[in-house]
Amino acid sequence: MDYFIGALQKYAEFTGRARRKEYWMFFLIYTILIILVSVLDAILGLGFLSLIFSLAMLVPSISIAARRLHDTGRTGWWQLISFIPLIGIIILIVFLVQDSHDDNEYGPNPKSGEAT
Repeated sequence: MDYFIGALQKYAEFTGRARRKEYWMFFLIYTILIILVSVLDAILGLGFLSLIFSLAMLVPSISIAARRLHDTGRTGWWQLISFIPLIGIIILIVFLVQDSHDDNEYGPNPKSGEAT
């Protein structure tokens, strides 16, 4: 949960780098929460709670993905490749699962100071 809260604290920070674990833990918790909110939406008969949650999480999701791409040595603009049907999403996932690169123009390697 620390990774999710940490991403929310840096919700509009598009500079720097995010480790693979940080990104995927955010994604996992986001997925669990959106499922819970959708179920709550269905139980209550509302239709807007999941929409509000998704919109609230839009900027943090984009910013952590940009920082994750920075960690692999790519610009955050690579997220736009997801607009290409099917192939774009596959390419973006491949980029997001790659390991951290050494120090690059986006900052020092976040893994360099930690034991992995």
